[in-house]
Amino acid sequence: MFTLSSIRRFLASEDGPTAVEYAVMLALIVVVCVGIIQSLGKSISGTFSSVQSSLGS
Repeated sequence: MFTLSSIRRFLASEDGPTAVEYAVMLALIVVVCVGIIQSLGKSISGTFSSVQSSLGS
């Protein structure tokens, strides 16, 4: 009975939707950061490869 009333209070309060909105924003930020890190990784890898080939010659 106690958990049912606490669930009702959670759903009725404004904290529930706010927490969901923050979770969605955090997920979007993580996706953007992963994409940026992947593109930077490819770029840096290409730079190191060109430097390595220049030094090897």
